[in-house]
Amino acid sequence: MSMRPVGPAVDATDVRFRVRLAADGVRRVRLCQQIARPRVGPELVAQPDGPVGEGTVWAARMRRPPVDRLEYQFEVEYADGSRELTLDPHNPLRTPGPFGEKSVVEFPGYRPPAWLDGATPDGARFLKVDVVSDLLRSDICVWLWASPGLDVEHEAPLLVAHDGPEYDRYSSLLRFVGAMVAAGRLPQLRVVLLPPVDRNEHYAASPVYARALARELLPVLDWLAPQPPKRRDGRAWRIGIGASLGALAMLHAHRRHPALFGALFLQSGSFFQRRTDRQESGFFRFDRIARFVDDVVSARTWPDPIPVGMTCGTVEENLVNNRRVRDALALQGYPVDFAEHRDGHNWVAWRDSFDPHLTDLVKRALE
Repeated sequence: MSMRPVGPAVDATDVRFRVRLAADGVRRVRLCQQIARPRVGPELVAQPDGPVGEGTVWAARMRRPPVDRLEYQFEVEYADGSRELTLDPHNPLRTPGPFGEKSVVEFPGYRPPAWLDGATPDGARFLKVDVVSDLLRSDICVWLWASPGLDVEHEAPLLVAHDGPEYDRYSSLLRFVGAMVAAGRLPQLRVVLLPPVDRNEHYAASPVYARALARELLPVLDWLAPQPPKRRDGRAWRIGIGASLGALAMLHAHRRHPALFGALFLQSGSFFQRRTDRQESGFFRFDRIARFVDDVVSARTWPDPIPVGMTCGTVEENLVNNRRVRDALALQGYPVDFAEHRDGHNWVAWRDSFDPHLTDLVKRALE
């Protein structure tokens, strides 16, 4: 008897999933993805085909979403009611993340960024710095990276990345910067990989965190990472980078302390508003975020606009609120570049939109 293949298959309209599970007692299998609600589903159905003793094949079909790649897992429920998330054993294509690996479908036409194919430049310098924050009541381990050939005492612009270790691990931020510097598309730079202490608290429009960034963290880094004197327009030579809540925290820090940054790169910002983001209302700092975002979008002027680059996935729930923040910032005099990419809320999507958008922002900020 001929057997249909297992693993994902793509045609012009649909994605078909077929997975063989050898474990006994499987009661239910569902697809888990972050592209559309409900996040769990569709449900896979047990198939009658397959040799006895080699496990059951479970299959489902979903409408092909308007993206270039799809990250997914399977939720397996057993007869005793227990559940586990599992990768697709028939799909070798996977991507890491802070919550574990996911299987990936790359649709025809998707191409990873070309800079990933280049060799990693040698000679970059790392410095580990433990910064004491009285405001956050914590010691923070910060990594300071300098592009190859940049002497310790040499002045250079500074990129400050929220969720910095994750940005490097899952989005290859330092590899990207090194590649752009080596290609002559960016000048020599330093990058700060800034980890969160209490991400959900401090990145959620926290005045305490913004004050700690301005008064404790960045002054120490300025001493270790000398930058050119401030420009005539008063802008610093720092560029803030953040994704999701990290993007929100960067914008909030800028609005509380306008002298901190000369430009911002905000990816899929969690700019929650009450009228559009009820699905996020259970987040314990939702009200504080919504108040801040309301203040941003309701302002008609702002005395200290800086260049801003923004990216967001075309299928993200955050897309509407990102567009509103973009429109508000543009009205207030910010030079805003906004890009929508065919992906969801994930680290690979943010990586794939570094070039040309982060490249262009850095060059514009340094003009």
